[in-house]
Amino acid sequence: MQQTKLQQLLTDFTAERLALLERHEAGARVVSHYDFNNAYQYVIDREETQLTWLQAALAEVGAVLPHSSRTIAVPAVETEKPKDGQTAFRNILEDDMRHLAACVEQWRPRVAEMTHARHRIMLDVILGESREHQRVFEQAASGMEDLLGKRTGGVPRRGAVLPTRWME
Repeated sequence: MQQTKLQQLLTDFTAERLALLERHEAGARVVSHYDFNNAYQYVIDREETQLTWLQAALAEVGAVLPHSSRTIAVPAVETEKPKDGQTAFRNILEDDMRHLAACVEQWRPRVAEMTHARHRIMLDVILGESREHQRVFEQAASGMEDLLGKRTGGVPRRGAVLPTRWME
């Protein structure tokens, strides 16, 4: 793969991943359910780690970190009473699921054609983790609360996460 093609592919991939990261950050500000928000924090943390890998790869090929490719709006929270154990945040979680699935479907063939083995493997790992994140959002959308582990002692879930972390 020519250096300019590799540089463009890494830049385009990074711009798309930044758009998804920003969307997940926006989703986390809206999804106040404690367990679902923790899942967002986990996904965001992994995506920030992936971004450091992409930054290093871009620097290696002489490119700078691009801006996100687009802004992805957060759907509205369901205001009706949830049915069949579904969450009020189902629309948001399902939307995240769809965006991650679309990203993987779009990028999997392009990544498979890469001849630069190290960067191809890195992008494959990112796409694989994206599939896992898609499953986390799918489970949350179905109402499953034990996304990152079971609570001990049968303690009831109470409270919600605030949209702003630090208030002074």
